Amino acid sequence: MSVSVLILTLDEEANLPGCLESVGWSDDVVVFDSFSTDRTVEIAEAAGARVVQRRFDNYAAQRNAALTEVEYKHPWVLMLDGDERISAEARSEIERALTNGNGTTLYRMRRKDMFCDRWLKRSSGYPTWFGRLFRVGRVRVEREINEQYHTDGEVGYLENHLIHYPFSKGVAFWLERHNRYSTMEARALVEESRARLGIGGLFSSDPTVRRRAGKQLAYRLPCRPFLVFCYLYFVRRGFLDGMPGLTYCRLRAIYEYMIDLKVRELRRREKGLPI
Repeated sequence: MSVSVLILTLDEEANLPGCLESVGWSDDVVVFDSFSTDRTVEIAEAAGARVVQRRFDNYAAQRNAALTEVEYKHPWVLMLDGDERISAEARSEIERALTNGNGTTLYRMRRKDMFCDRWLKRSSGYPTWFGRLFRVGRVRVEREINEQYHTDGEVGYLENHLIHYPFSKGVAFWLERHNRYSTMEARALVEESRARLGIGGLFSSDPTVRRRAGKQLAYRLPCRPFLVFCYLYFVRRGFLDGMPGLTYCRLRAIYEYMIDLKVRELRRREKGLPI
């Protein structure tokens, strides 16, 4: 299949072997690394992947650099994070989609988030669509966290999934990572809150536009962390995911609370008030 693969990494020695194995069908694999301090680079090179390193600043900038500053063998790039895998079914679907040769320049995919060897189908808020397959030179990435993908061509959707292992390094790492995420999300939300609330986006045919408008509305609601828990656990029936679902819903509420605290802190700083 004429598809290059881009894998973004930072200290992914635990995840990278499985990720590389899932894309072993590609003859052009690039590991775009943020100067890992573990064996990530060694593992990538041993598997025959090209390694390019760039100091991390934010997610959008890192992905834009990977898509524009690297020369790929093929005109299409499949982008993965180190803790993601692509299923055989998704690989076959990609091959069929690219053979059709339509005007699509960006394909979005959904992920199956795994926890305790179980797919969090309900409690994770599934389905969320992520840009993952790109025509080289036709896509740009915006927003430093929970990035948004834009193209001058058409957007397509693939039915098969990526497999995502967000807890592969343990709950402590998940909390550490989401502490960083919440800082970036708070900064983005403070900036976005200055714009007019776009309610019309809630009725868009584009799922990413609906999600963005929904978040813009949700972050203006009181008691939001508790509401997020109730939405995921009761409305989306996260209780059917068992104990992993309950744990995940609690963790999501903690994450949302961290965002709210940091938004409040940033606004007090802007007003010159003590923290």
